[in-house]
Amino acid sequence: MRNLIFMLMLAICIPLQMQAQDDQKTIEVTGTVTDETGEPLIGVSVTPKENAALGVITNIDGVYKIKIEAYTRLVFSYIGMESQEVLIKEQTTQNVRLKEKKDNVIDEVVVTGTGVQKKLTVSGAVTTVDPGDLRTPTASITNSFAGVIPGVFARQTTGNPGDNVSEFWIRGISTFGAGSSALVLVDGFERNINDINPEDIETFSVLKDASTTAIYGSRGANGVVLITTKRGRDGATRINGKVEYSWNTRTKTPEFVDGKIYARMMNEALESRDMSPAYSDDDLYLLDNQLDPEVFPNVNWMKLLLKDGAPTFRANVDVSGGGSNARYFASMSYVEEGGMYNSDSALKDYKTNANYHRWNYRMNFDMNITKTTLIKIGISGALEKQNQPGSIYDEIWKSLMGYNPIATPVRYKNGKWGSQGTGGNNNPWVLVTQYGYRQIWKNTLNTTAELTQDFNFITPGLKAVVRYGYDVYTDNENNRWKAPEGWQAERLRDSDGDLVFTKKMDEQLMIAIPHSKGKKREFFEAEMHYARNFGMHQVGAILKYSQDGTTDNSENEWVNKKDDDPIKSMNIAFQRTIQGIDRRHQGLAGRFTYGYANRYFVDFNFGYNGSENFAKGKRFGFFPAYSAAWNIGEEPWIKKVAPWVDMFKVRYSYGKVGNDYLETRFPFQGRFFTDDNDRYIYGDFGTDNFTYNGISYLILANKDITWEVATKHDVGLDFYLFGNKFSGTVDYFRETRNGIFMWRKYIPEIIGVSNSQQPAANVGSVRSQGVDGNIAYSDKIGNVNFTIRGNFTYSKSKILEYDEQYSHYGYKRSAGYRVDQTRGLVALGLFKDYEDIRNSPDQSGLKGDFEIAPGDIKYKDVNGDGKIDDNDIVPIGSTTKPNFIYGFGASASWKGFDVNVLFQGVGKSSFFINGYTVYPFSEKSWGNILTDVVGNYWQLGKNEDVNAKYPRLTYGKNSNNNRASTFWLRDGSYLRLKNVEIGYTLPKSLTSRINIQNVRVYVMGTNLLTFSDFKLWDPELGSSNGQQYPLSRTFTLGMTINL
Repeated sequence: MRNLIFMLMLAICIPLQMQAQDDQKTIEVTGTVTDETGEPLIGVSVTPKENAALGVITNIDGVYKIKIEAYTRLVFSYIGMESQEVLIKEQTTQNVRLKEKKDNVIDEVVVTGTGVQKKLTVSGAVTTVDPGDLRTPTASITNSFAGVIPGVFARQTTGNPGDNVSEFWIRGISTFGAGSSALVLVDGFERNINDINPEDIETFSVLKDASTTAIYGSRGANGVVLITTKRGRDGATRINGKVEYSWNTRTKTPEFVDGKIYARMMNEALESRDMSPAYSDDDLYLLDNQLDPEVFPNVNWMKLLLKDGAPTFRANVDVSGGGSNARYFASMSYVEEGGMYNSDSALKDYKTNANYHRWNYRMNFDMNITKTTLIKIGISGALEKQNQPGSIYDEIWKSLMGYNPIATPVRYKNGKWGSQGTGGNNNPWVLVTQYGYRQIWKNTLNTTAELTQDFNFITPGLKAVVRYGYDVYTDNENNRWKAPEGWQAERLRDSDGDLVFTKKMDEQLMIAIPHSKGKKREFFEAEMHYARNFGMHQVGAILKYSQDGTTDNSENEWVNKKDDDPIKSMNIAFQRTIQGIDRRHQGLAGRFTYGYANRYFVDFNFGYNGSENFAKGKRFGFFPAYSAAWNIGEEPWIKKVAPWVDMFKVRYSYGKVGNDYLETRFPFQGRFFTDDNDRYIYGDFGTDNFTYNGISYLILANKDITWEVATKHDVGLDFYLFGNKFSGTVDYFRETRNGIFMWRKYIPEIIGVSNSQQPAANVGSVRSQGVDGNIAYSDKIGNVNFTIRGNFTYSKSKILEYDEQYSHYGYKRSAGYRVDQTRGLVALGLFKDYEDIRNSPDQSGLKGDFEIAPGDIKYKDVNGDGKIDDNDIVPIGSTTKPNFIYGFGASASWKGFDVNVLFQGVGKSSFFINGYTVYPFSEKSWGNILTDVVGNYWQLGKNEDVNAKYPRLTYGKNSNNNRASTFWLRDGSYLRLKNVEIGYTLPKSLTSRINIQNVRVYVMGTNLLTFSDFKLWDPELGSSNGQQYPLSRTFTLGMTINL
């Protein structure tokens, strides 16, 4: 019987075992992947769903071959196509046809402070930018912001390699306090945007209103830039490479007159003061013909010092891949920016030209520990090396703009270097090539660890996120400075015909002057997320705790310096002391969201933040924000009457945000100092035998100082029409900033407080408002895909409250006018003759050492008191920083060709021009003369036009003419052809033969044309005197490769 049972079990188990072995057998599957027209697709990723590391790609004929276990799901994915999943049972052939991916606004997502969110459900003001649209040949991505991102004002103020980054603000300047910069978060933590490799960026978002920034507490008061970097994805290993070579020329450099013109204009200026001319006719003859160039030189310093151009080189490579359980991304990049300074060919041991090198690296690793636990680890950093001439930047450009062409030769025949003095008064060639060199090394290390735990087993939609960041920054500089002797020859030779020299500078042998800075930062965040749909209801909530600390171990250059001013010395000592104290933030934030049927959305956000800058009882602030949106496009009646409306969403947000970034730390603490000028004497008067220094207030304490609070309103409209072909966003915003921290400078001393003791309080208030938006139209005509787009931002501020001295004239007050408002006298042209001077208000109070004469500037008597003085200074023009910025352009593609064009412009900006290049001979013989002055200044008997562009020439400072007024106010508006790019993608039938998925070559031009009424230097610099390293006009050749 037992044998019978055994035989029966054996008969049952053997087939089952054979079936199990059958189920696990390996099969080879082949097939062809095509598009909807039947054309084979090259480079399609074919991967097992549970083991993406075993994936393959299709060949030139669209054919793939892969070995897998039976009953495996294959995933077919391709850029621009909808992924398709196919179950492979036992078939060995499987053909697949992929469909083109269709954009659907319902599925479009944006990255916000609380994670990835469908754009349809966003009720706040968020701008998402495709990182591919942020084109720049420089090392910093900020140089691509202007005219591309609505709501962002950006301006580049120097082209110096390594320093050529753009300053930017979100929706303009809304405070005159210390903190106006936006918060930049990279993978969730605050980091330097200029250290990022642009090729590592996956998503780029700008949060602009209170409802989207409240989650960041006090740090987000001025708006937030969110950047997430690329991470690994399921599938076969992907390798991408990019290389660029650029040639940089100057957009606009100030142009100066040569020595011949300069000498004659100097004579004219001297004669205006009844002084003898500096150059006789014989002197001018020698100068014109360069018969004695040591005494009568004629040097074009700008041409001598600056090259016509300089190169930039960029290269990047990244590798990514992984499977369903682990994924990785790694990248490295290098950028080298060359400088435009000429060098002394005799120098072999070191370089004096400006240049900049940066190496970036990034490694991101994601691992699913379990089906509900995800760990993300990231390490990134940047190594920077900057080389500069031994002389400091400001001295070089002071000299280049001020050292006139006839002062000295570069070098005399006897080997002596020409010079007019030390520092910026030395000749430009010496400052750049003979002053040694400076090297700066910077090392940035950023580390991030994040744990996401899914709690779906407790309740669907619940998860926790914990992240930690640790960053280290070091900055080391070594200035190897030296200087040769400097000499200037007298105008007359001695009796032997030899030059007579005056020594202007002593020789300095090379010395090393090192400096170092160091900083570390730690971040910790813990979040609980809940998101769930109940039928047509969507509910979400987030609770977030955050803290961060910054330790600054920088060396202070002034540690060993002494100062005769005891108050100043004590203030320095205080700053030294508090630098060693960590700067810390702590906060609790939350968000609740509700949506119904993709039509109605409401959000409530809050931040409860603490700051060490305030006394107990004032340290914590509660800042709520609310928002609501109505997607009219999802209403059934709209779908019936206007089916071409894909989305039409109106939204509103309101909220308060606190700002604790002040000019100083711990203003609630008093500061004291001891001084022997205020001392106690014990014993008889007149004896110093027994004295004790008294304690005096340096700064009075104010324990009521608290948060600067911004109250923000935003009304917005988002729309997608005609099958998503026409889209746009428009926002109106208004912000009132109250409690701005200010030092009280006008408190009457009768109450017992001295202005020198600098009491402080929250007394300032500013209101700003404006509008920003963007529109785009995309379509396809035949085989041509094209997009036309544009964006704009306008912002205007008004000071409501300001601590200032009372004035009978309201226009002299800051309150009621813009932040950064330009002020000056109102010019009425030039005086025609002495009769005109006698019949005009008295300007003698402005004249200084000069008598008012025909050709001088005539001013308006604003207050009507019959004289021109400081009471006639009024707000004029706009602000130095632009109030209006815009951009428009188009892109198109046809077969393998693509083209992109961007125009960028600025308006509502004005600035004064001044200095020794604008005011000829205002510092006597120091200062070049702009070619724009020639033929455009008032000249007795030759050009007596009262509307001439420049007043008469005078020698020395003319207090009447050389002052801020509408005469010297210039419009900073411009329109620029910012970027033109033309590319060609090689046919896949060609690239696949060498196992390359994609190759694109392109040429790009940046800052090609500028249209502006201002012609002296590049208007984007915003410079009053042009003493800046010029911006670049760049021509780039590049190539991208995808393997």
